[in-house]
Amino acid sequence: MTRMLIMGPPGSGKGTQASRIADKLGIVPISTGDIFRHNVKAMTPLGVEAKRYIDNGDFVPDDVTNRMVADRIAQPDAEHGFLLDGYPRTAGQVEALDAMLREAGQALSAVVELEVPDAELVERLLKRAEIEGRADDTQDVIQHRLDLYHRETEVVIENYVDRGIVARVDGTGQIDDVTERLLQAVYSVRAATGTLPVITPRTEA
Repeated sequence: MTRMLIMGPPGSGKGTQASRIADKLGIVPISTGDIFRHNVKAMTPLGVEAKRYIDNGDFVPDDVTNRMVADRIAQPDAEHGFLLDGYPRTAGQVEALDAMLREAGQALSAVVELEVPDAELVERLLKRAEIEGRADDTQDVIQHRLDLYHRETEVVIENYVDRGIVARVDGTGQIDDVTERLLQAVYSVRAATGTLPVITPRTEA
């Protein structure tokens, strides 16, 4: 049973790969962005609380985010495994996720991080901004977002590195090739930690 995280900077293709990997492993993909949108749209109590911060242009506090994630991973479709995308982002969220899983008698199987050089990420994001007509996504703004990601993520990644469940994966090249590298990474981490792999990665003929 695989319970894992996927991490990666803006423009790394993390969202695309999260969906593909979850499908290959037969687990549910859980995006914190989707969780927020669902709760706000449905006007759940948590959604109403989160909307107050969003409308004021503030970050949603960890406490609210943690409760949303706890509610989501407790749902029946996540019982047989999940892939978290966009959470945890802070040391406090790492502790909260640990507590959620511990209470359910569960643990993370693997953490994979997509690595793409910043120069390529900037190029990808500028191209996307041009296609989507996002004039505010300048090179300076994009670089700031990448710097913020690196600062925020370092403490999270290092926490999981100490547990021996992190694999860093080359996120450049064709989408299918990146997917295959990610599957191999999950398999390798699970083999190294003594947990049963869900799949055996395909090998090219």
